[in-house]
Amino acid sequence: MIDTAYMVAAFVTMFVVIDPIAIAPIFLALTPDMTAKQRSQIALRAILVAGFLLVLFTFFGKAVLNFAGISMAAFRVAGGILLFLTAMDMLFERRTKRREDSSETPEVLEQDDPSVFPLAIPLIAGPGAIASVILLVGQKPGGEGLITVLGTTAVVLLIMYVMLRLSTLLEDALSKVAINVITRVLGMLLAALSVQFVLDGLAEFGFVTSLG
Repeated sequence: MIDTAYMVAAFVTMFVVIDPIAIAPIFLALTPDMTAKQRSQIALRAILVAGFLLVLFTFFGKAVLNFAGISMAAFRVAGGILLFLTAMDMLFERRTKRREDSSETPEVLEQDDPSVFPLAIPLIAGPGAIASVILLVGQKPGGEGLITVLGTTAVVLLIMYVMLRLSTLLEDALSKVAINVITRVLGMLLAALSVQFVLDGLAEFGFVTSLG
């Protein structure tokens, strides 16, 4: 007998935590001047990497972090710091300038590939998503819990892939000036998100007592 309530709760949790709708415009800002084919490859790579990580943590959970001697709080702080650096690139258009200075050689495009970082980690398979799969499996130990979490996560990642592919349509509907404005606004939001990651990690360490 399938626990429908648990399945719905798992889907809603993963959808809210991963948030495909919010990441789609960030994906657009992280891949300026790229072709639809390049974006498709980056989107697929990001989904596969994030999916692999979430499957890994669904099966092994905290044991993976404990084996490496890494706490979830440390993971949040590290992810926040790295995400902040990416936000700075978006705010000051460093990626675009590197392409122009190097005539968009394959090496530069490879260096600017955001599929693994920051898309797969920490935007898709970030501390929140990892903690969610660990907690969800813990709520219903056994095969049913594993299958439900893996299934709902796969559906959310599929929705994410569709949203990333559709982001090109958004770019077609906007002018270059509008894209630049949106990139900087999203850079600010990404910077704020990265600071929140760090604050959450510090709060778990006990260094921050109030985030309100």
